[in-house]
Amino acid sequence: MNKWLAIGLATGWLAVSAAAQEGAGVKSIYDFTMKDIDGQEVSLADFRGKVLLVVNVASKCGFTGQYAGLEKLYQTYADRGLVVLGFPANNFLGQEPGTEAEIKNFCTLTYGVTFPMFSKISVKGKTIHPLYVFLTAKETDPEFAGGITWNFNKFLIGRDGKILGRFGSRTAPEDSDLVAAVERALQAPE
Repeated sequence: MNKWLAIGLATGWLAVSAAAQEGAGVKSIYDFTMKDIDGQEVSLADFRGKVLLVVNVASKCGFTGQYAGLEKLYQTYADRGLVVLGFPANNFLGQEPGTEAEIKNFCTLTYGVTFPMFSKISVKGKTIHPLYVFLTAKETDPEFAGGITWNFNKFLIGRDGKILGRFGSRTAPEDSDLVAAVERALQAPE
């Protein structure tokens, strides 16, 4: 069993598909099952064949305005296969203190968010969720590994589930490099 899988099991945070639990280990983002903002289980395998932008979000951050750009990006490219996935996290100066209901209400009313939002998780430290271990570990993400530095870090995942890019908090959703990377990913065959 690899180190991060063991950590996930020990902390009780790991929720993976039956195939992964049968000893294959987590090999893909599609092996994770997460709780959405309403508490319903969602298999990330449901997004297979889509281009994903995975973002750790917060409601009381200097970058919170990026919700508007993320929603615009989602609306612009959803019909071509882009899905933005928002993961609230309270790891940076308590900037996501709310409940899931409060977060959902804020995102919907303030920014008109329609992209999938998930329950609050930890993206760093001893309580890091295994999804973020997967996204940041050198073993599973050798090209873009490294800890989450702040709210609104973004991971671009290709249609095949491979991590194609990583963008920091200061990279706005409308940034030309991020948009170009999304467009390239969308052009890739399913």
